[in-house]
Amino acid sequence: MNEGVNYKFWTVCMVQDGDKVLLLDRQHDNFKGFIPPGGKVEFPESFVEGAIREVKEETGLEVSNLNYKGLYEYVNPEKNDRYMIFNYITKDFKGTLLEDSQEGKPVWVHIDEVHNLPMQKSIRRRFPLFFEEGTFEIQVEWDNEKNQEGKVTIRKT
Repeated sequence: MNEGVNYKFWTVCMVQDGDKVLLLDRQHDNFKGFIPPGGKVEFPESFVEGAIREVKEETGLEVSNLNYKGLYEYVNPEKNDRYMIFNYITKDFKGTLLEDSQEGKPVWVHIDEVHNLPMQKSIRRRFPLFFEEGTFEIQVEWDNEKNQEGKVTIRKT
């Protein structure tokens, strides 16, 4: 890895049950909206282990057989930051859904209704890619001066 670059690793895991997905209705801090479960990968756990742990903590469900869907990353060249989010999807889960969690209330949402929900731009951008064949890579360059997204590159394989 490049010296002087600050790397941070996160996961997202879309849990699917037929024509519904499990999202968290998050209504706190700067990241309000409906989001899939996920969070920071703790060292030295693997990305898959991190995704499984985060789903359990945030929803109460135990997931298995995660399929890798793609990489979503933010790069900030001025600050030497690179945030990498590893995205997974699974249809295999067991357990009892939490009534509420620190990250938001877990709710099952029909896939066709998701576009009507308030959602962060980064989640909305990649949401349909979870259900397409292949994988994706999305890189977003952060514009420090404007404090917003700059160049966005999307690749599908």
